[in-house]
Amino acid sequence: MAALGTSGTLSETLALSVHGPGGVLDLVVPAGASGSDVALEYAREAGLGVVPRLHTTTGRVIDPARPLTEERVVSGQLLVAALGGPGPAVSGAGRTDEAPETAGPVSGLVIAVAAAAAVLSGWFAAHVDSFLLHTITVDLLAVGAILGVLPVGRYAAQRALAAPAFAAAGAYAIVWEPGAVELPMALGIAGLAAAVTAAIARTLADERDDALTVVMITGAGIFLAAGVWAVAGFSPPLLWSVLLVTAMLAARFIPSFAIDVPDQVLLDLERLAVTAWSARDRPRGRRGRMLVTTPTITALVRRGSRIVTAGAAAVFVVTVLSATQLLATALVEVDQNGARCLVFFAGGALLFAARSYRHRSARLLLRLAGLACWLVLTIELLRHAKSGQATLVVVTSLFLGAIMVAAAVATGRGWRSVWWARRAEIGEGICGAFAVAAIFVSSGIVRTLWEISSERFG
Repeated sequence: MAALGTSGTLSETLALSVHGPGGVLDLVVPAGASGSDVALEYAREAGLGVVPRLHTTTGRVIDPARPLTEERVVSGQLLVAALGGPGPAVSGAGRTDEAPETAGPVSGLVIAVAAAAAVLSGWFAAHVDSFLLHTITVDLLAVGAILGVLPVGRYAAQRALAAPAFAAAGAYAIVWEPGAVELPMALGIAGLAAAVTAAIARTLADERDDALTVVMITGAGIFLAAGVWAVAGFSPPLLWSVLLVTAMLAARFIPSFAIDVPDQVLLDLERLAVTAWSARDRPRGRRGRMLVTTPTITALVRRGSRIVTAGAAAVFVVTVLSATQLLATALVEVDQNGARCLVFFAGGALLFAARSYRHRSARLLLRLAGLACWLVLTIELLRHAKSGQATLVVVTSLFLGAIMVAAAVATGRGWRSVWWARRAEIGEGICGAFAVAAIFVSSGIVRTLWEISSERFG
């Protein structure tokens, strides 16, 4: 803490915090010091080339020629040093009202709709009979992917996240062949196209986007899983079961990547207790201290938000795809029962996991993933149910839905209720354990062992 002047008792001095382009500086000045004295001292300590003008937090200019006491400046007050015109109003310690310009939620919604339209276009192009329509659609998807990775414009980051969807849809339309056996490899190649496109967009971007890293990991993981499945010659239900359980478990590990805070932005609590200004900014003067700047914290929060949102979106996509294909490819009765149990418990685990997210978009995506599992399961049960069983399925679904709504409201308040938080943890653990156990039945492993033992001992 710098001191301006050496004379005067404690009652004749003012302890001030000056916030400006050189950081936040604490000054102890005589009560009779003028505004120009404080501004000059701040410029000298912060290493500024010019003397700034002082303002109050409300924007009122402090007269440089008048003493601070006549300007109604009291001890402990926060002042703003600005170069040029009036400085920004300060709404809190070390924080200004000025914020960088970012794209709003409407742009994100538009990009999400564009990505969904690209996926639907790729699916229709793969099944259309007209060669001309197929070629035009694939070319348009390729153009959309190329334009999406270009780092130009205000919404370049949003377009970069949508570009992998265009590339994946185009690759799927090219390599798709009818049949349940060929579908996993088609989706694996689509995942590889999405990963490559995300890598290109990440390379061309001015700053590293961790959301694109999530897309790269997801796409490469799907491709590797499909490749191992094709080489080993496993059945399709095994691939979809593994992907569904992986998506369920990923919902619990996504936040651990988002809260990876670098060491340089951690607070030194011991020094913070003595000089609180040291945690707010880094002066450019002679005192080289490790300080936390507001842009650093803002970038850190945005990075975590994008990681959580991208991870939840990846969980949603993989969950819907794997749950639908698992129920469609499990044809043997024993495998069907295991697949239904796996989809049910995976959906419950995702719904329980969503309650621990304070991020609104990620929580919504995880809840949609869990509800999608239960929706496809209900459709599957109704499709195979007889006339009398269909009514039972509908009534049971409505009853379970009402129970889950009441439980969701209660567990959603888990951060305020320790009792409900513990019950939700138990419910999530039970669903996860049963889902992992059901993978051995849904994938056909239990049936295969049963057949081998029957042939050997029967």
